[in-house]
Amino acid sequence: MPVVAVVNPKGGVGKTTLATNLAGYYAASGKRTMLGDFDRQQSARQWLNLRPAGARPIETWEMNGEIAKPPRGVTHVVLDTPAQIAGKRLSEVTRVADRIVVPLQPSMFDVLATGRFLEELEAIFDNARRFRETVGIVGMRVDTRTRAAEELARFVGGLGLPVAGYVRDTQNYVHLAAHGLTVFDVPSQRVDKDRATWEPLVEWLGTSAT
Repeated sequence: MPVVAVVNPKGGVGKTTLATNLAGYYAASGKRTMLGDFDRQQSARQWLNLRPAGARPIETWEMNGEIAKPPRGVTHVVLDTPAQIAGKRLSEVTRVADRIVVPLQPSMFDVLATGRFLEELEAIFDNARRFRETVGIVGMRVDTRTRAAEELARFVGGLGLPVAGYVRDTQNYVHLAAHGLTVFDVPSQRVDKDRATWEPLVEWLGTSAT
């Protein structure tokens, strides 16, 4: 059972958007999916409360401040994490996660803050190879045709990590989130460009998360 953790201690980078839509993708694919919310703000949990009855079900992973093993029968787990995560809590996430995705916006401030975090994260892993096999960057609110995307890829490449995917800068995520939905819950013609940007990330996750 793959566990995908969405982690970045910097606030406002799009962790919950990434986590909820990834859970939506797995649910739409017919997987028994669970979304855990390790954040005190419980944004992902509140989003689940908005989810309509007709949408593909996504279960709640009751965290209670601790990371425990999900129940049997669940095939895919997505874990949303809080800002300022570090130390023991970060080690716990690293221990249970098969993949760690780090959302990153293409701004100098986000890049610098995330660079420091990735150094801390690498130190937690038992070896550099496992770190590079487990962690991937997701560019948030990025147009892949822009110079910003090129600069982000250059920064990530210097770390020896992959850019696992990009998420478009679009209001579709905001509008759908207000109703507990994702781009995988509505007719594809409404969000075909958005869904297309998820294909590289899903493929990267699928190399271990099957």
